[in-house]
Amino acid sequence: MMEIVETQIKELKKLWKNKRLLLHQALNLAMIVFSALMIWKGLMFVTKSESPVVVVLSGSMEPAFQRGDILFLNNQDNPIRVGEVVVFKIKDREIPIVHRVMKVHEKANGQVELLTKGDNNRVDDRGLYAPGQLWLKREDILGRAVGTLRYVGMVTIILNDYPALKYVLVSIMGLFVLTNKEES
Repeated sequence: MMEIVETQIKELKKLWKNKRLLLHQALNLAMIVFSALMIWKGLMFVTKSESPVVVVLSGSMEPAFQRGDILFLNNQDNPIRVGEVVVFKIKDREIPIVHRVMKVHEKANGQVELLTKGDNNRVDDRGLYAPGQLWLKREDILGRAVGTLRYVGMVTIILNDYPALKYVLVSIMGLFVLTNKEES
Protein backbone atom coordinates (compact mmCIF):
# COMPACT_ATOMS: atom_id res chain seq x y z
CA MET A 1 0.00 0.00 0.00
CA MET A 2 2.77 2.43 0.91
CA GLU A 3 4.48 1.62 -2.37
CA ILE A 4 1.38 2.76 -4.29
CA VAL A 5 1.23 6.00 -2.29
CA GLU A 6 4.93 6.69 -2.86
CA THR A 7 4.56 6.00 -6.59
CA GLN A 8 1.58 8.37 -6.81
CA ILE A 9 3.46 11.14 -4.96
CA LYS A 10 6.45 10.69 -7.26
CA GLU A 11 4.19 10.85 -10.34
CA LEU A 12 2.46 13.97 -9.00
CA LYS A 13 5.81 15.73 -8.54
CA LYS A 14 6.81 14.83 -12.11
CA LEU A 15 3.44 15.97 -13.35
CA TRP A 16 3.73 19.31 -11.53
CA LYS A 17 7.08 19.99 -13.21
CA ASN A 18 5.72 19.24 -16.69
CA LYS A 19 2.88 21.75 -17.13
CA ARG A 20 1.97 20.47 -20.59
CA LEU A 21 1.48 16.93 -19.29
CA LEU A 22 -0.46 18.34 -16.32
CA LEU A 23 -2.81 20.14 -18.69
CA HIS A 24 -3.18 16.97 -20.79
CA GLN A 25 -4.10 14.88 -17.75
CA ALA A 26 -6.49 17.57 -16.44
CA LEU A 27 -8.23 17.55 -19.83
CA ASN A 28 -8.46 13.73 -19.63
CA LEU A 29 -10.13 14.05 -16.23
CA ALA A 30 -12.54 16.70 -17.55
CA MET A 31 -13.35 14.47 -20.53
CA ILE A 32 -14.28 11.61 -18.18
CA VAL A 33 -16.54 13.87 -16.11
CA PHE A 34 -18.24 15.41 -19.16
CA SER A 35 -18.69 11.99 -20.77
CA ALA A 36 -20.53 10.79 -17.65
CA LEU A 37 -22.74 13.90 -17.75
CA MET A 38 -23.49 13.37 -21.44
CA ILE A 39 -24.46 9.74 -20.82
CA TRP A 40 -26.78 10.87 -17.99
CA LYS A 41 -28.38 13.56 -20.19
CA GLY A 42 -28.76 11.02 -23.01
CA LEU A 43 -30.54 8.62 -20.65
CA MET A 44 -32.80 11.47 -19.53
CA PHE A 45 -33.72 12.19 -23.16
CA VAL A 46 -34.36 8.57 -24.12
CA THR A 47 -36.38 7.68 -21.01
CA LYS A 48 -38.18 11.06 -20.71
CA SER A 49 -37.32 10.99 -17.00
CA GLU A 50 -35.40 13.61 -15.04
CA SER A 51 -33.95 10.76 -13.01
CA PRO A 52 -33.56 7.63 -15.19
CA VAL A 53 -31.73 5.67 -12.48
CA VAL A 54 -32.65 5.68 -8.76
CA VAL A 55 -31.55 3.79 -5.67
CA VAL A 56 -34.12 2.25 -3.31
CA LEU A 57 -33.39 3.91 0.05
CA SER A 58 -35.85 2.18 2.37
CA GLY A 59 -37.45 -1.19 2.98
CA SER A 60 -40.98 -0.02 2.14
CA MET A 61 -41.05 -2.05 -1.11
CA GLU A 62 -39.75 -5.33 0.30
CA PRO A 63 -39.86 -8.09 -0.85
CA ALA A 64 -40.14 -6.73 -4.42
CA PHE A 65 -37.18 -4.36 -3.99
CA GLN A 66 -34.59 -4.30 -1.25
CA ARG A 67 -32.76 -1.31 0.18
CA GLY A 68 -29.82 -0.65 -2.13
CA ASP A 69 -31.39 -1.94 -5.35
CA ILE A 70 -30.89 0.24 -8.41
CA LEU A 71 -34.02 0.86 -10.49
CA PHE A 72 -34.04 1.89 -14.14
CA LEU A 73 -36.96 4.17 -14.99
CA ASN A 74 -38.91 4.97 -18.10
CA ASN A 75 -41.40 7.83 -18.24
CA GLN A 76 -42.99 7.32 -21.65
CA ASP A 77 -46.53 8.55 -22.18
CA ASN A 78 -48.10 5.08 -21.87
CA PRO A 79 -50.95 4.97 -19.34
CA ILE A 80 -49.93 3.97 -15.83
CA ARG A 81 -51.82 0.94 -14.55
CA VAL A 82 -52.61 -0.53 -11.13
CA GLY A 83 -49.77 -2.76 -9.94
CA GLU A 84 -46.94 -0.90 -11.67
CA VAL A 85 -44.06 0.36 -9.56
CA VAL A 86 -43.52 4.09 -10.02
CA VAL A 87 -41.10 6.65 -8.68
CA PHE A 88 -42.70 9.95 -7.72
CA LYS A 89 -41.66 13.24 -6.23
CA ILE A 90 -43.68 15.17 -3.70
CA LYS A 91 -43.65 18.97 -3.62
CA ASP A 92 -41.11 20.33 -1.10
CA ARG A 93 -39.46 16.90 -0.65
CA GLU A 94 -36.01 16.30 -2.03
CA ILE A 95 -35.92 12.51 -2.25
CA PRO A 96 -38.20 10.63 -4.67
CA ILE A 97 -40.30 7.71 -3.43
CA VAL A 98 -40.57 4.23 -5.00
CA HIS A 99 -44.01 2.66 -4.48
CA ARG A 100 -46.67 0.61 -6.25
CA VAL A 101 -49.81 2.10 -7.85
CA MET A 102 -52.91 0.92 -5.96
CA LYS A 103 -55.66 2.96 -7.66
CA VAL A 104 -55.95 4.89 -10.91
CA HIS A 105 -58.73 7.43 -11.50
CA GLU A 106 -59.13 8.60 -15.07
CA LYS A 107 -61.25 11.73 -15.30
CA ALA A 108 -63.43 12.69 -18.25
CA ASN A 109 -61.01 15.50 -19.19
CA GLY A 110 -58.19 12.95 -19.56
CA GLN A 111 -56.46 13.82 -16.31
CA VAL A 112 -55.18 10.83 -14.34
CA GLU A 113 -54.95 10.61 -10.55
CA LEU A 114 -52.97 7.88 -8.79
CA LEU A 115 -52.85 6.44 -5.29
CA THR A 116 -49.69 4.59 -4.26
CA LYS A 117 -48.54 2.37 -1.40
CA GLY A 118 -45.33 0.64 -0.41
CA ASP A 119 -45.62 -3.17 -0.54
CA ASN A 120 -44.26 -3.38 3.01
CA ASN A 121 -46.46 -0.55 4.37
CA ARG A 122 -49.82 -1.03 6.10
CA VAL A 123 -51.51 2.08 4.68
CA ASP A 124 -51.51 4.01 1.43
CA ASP A 125 -49.24 7.01 0.80
CA ARG A 126 -51.71 9.83 1.47
CA GLY A 127 -49.76 10.60 4.65
CA LEU A 128 -46.61 11.11 2.54
CA TYR A 129 -48.21 13.41 -0.04
CA ALA A 130 -48.09 17.19 0.29
CA PRO A 131 -50.57 18.69 2.79
CA GLY A 132 -54.07 18.59 1.32
CA GLN A 133 -53.02 16.31 -1.56
CA LEU A 134 -55.04 13.08 -1.80
CA TRP A 135 -53.86 11.86 -5.22
CA LEU A 136 -50.73 12.01 -7.34
CA LYS A 137 -50.97 13.64 -10.73
CA ARG A 138 -49.14 12.39 -13.83
CA GLU A 139 -46.60 15.23 -13.55
CA ASP A 140 -45.57 13.97 -10.07
CA ILE A 141 -44.34 10.71 -11.62
CA LEU A 142 -40.62 10.54 -12.50
CA GLY A 143 -41.03 7.16 -14.17
CA ARG A 144 -42.02 3.55 -13.84
CA ALA A 145 -39.53 0.83 -12.89
CA VAL A 146 -38.51 -1.21 -15.94
CA GLY A 147 -35.38 -2.94 -14.60
CA THR A 148 -33.34 -3.50 -11.48
CA LEU A 149 -29.83 -4.30 -10.29
CA ARG A 150 -29.90 -5.92 -6.87
CA TYR A 151 -27.90 -4.30 -4.04
CA VAL A 152 -25.50 -2.38 -6.34
CA GLY A 153 -26.89 0.89 -4.96
CA MET A 154 -25.59 0.12 -1.47
CA VAL A 155 -22.43 1.95 -2.54
CA THR A 156 -24.51 5.12 -3.00
CA ILE A 157 -26.22 4.67 0.36
CA ILE A 158 -22.88 4.18 2.15
CA LEU A 159 -21.36 7.23 0.44
CA ASN A 160 -24.38 9.35 1.43
CA ASP A 161 -24.24 8.08 5.02
CA TYR A 162 -20.51 8.88 5.24
CA PRO A 163 -19.88 12.03 3.13
CA ALA A 164 -16.19 12.20 4.08
CA LEU A 165 -15.69 8.80 2.45
CA LYS A 166 -17.25 10.14 -0.76
CA TYR A 167 -14.73 13.00 -0.95
CA VAL A 168 -11.80 10.69 -0.16
CA LEU A 169 -12.80 8.22 -2.90
CA VAL A 170 -13.41 10.94 -5.50
CA SER A 171 -10.04 12.51 -4.64
CA ILE A 172 -8.26 9.17 -4.96
CA MET A 173 -9.93 8.45 -8.31
CA GLY A 174 -9.02 11.94 -9.57
CA LEU A 175 -5.44 11.42 -8.41
CA PHE A 176 -5.18 8.12 -10.27
CA VAL A 177 -6.60 9.66 -13.44
CA LEU A 178 -4.15 12.57 -13.23
CA THR A 179 -1.10 10.41 -12.57
CA ASN A 180 -1.94 7.61 -14.98
CA LYS A 181 0.44 7.59 -17.93
CA GLU A 182 -0.74 6.61 -21.37
CA GLU A 183 1.62 4.20 -23.05
CA SER A 184 2.83 5.49 -26.43
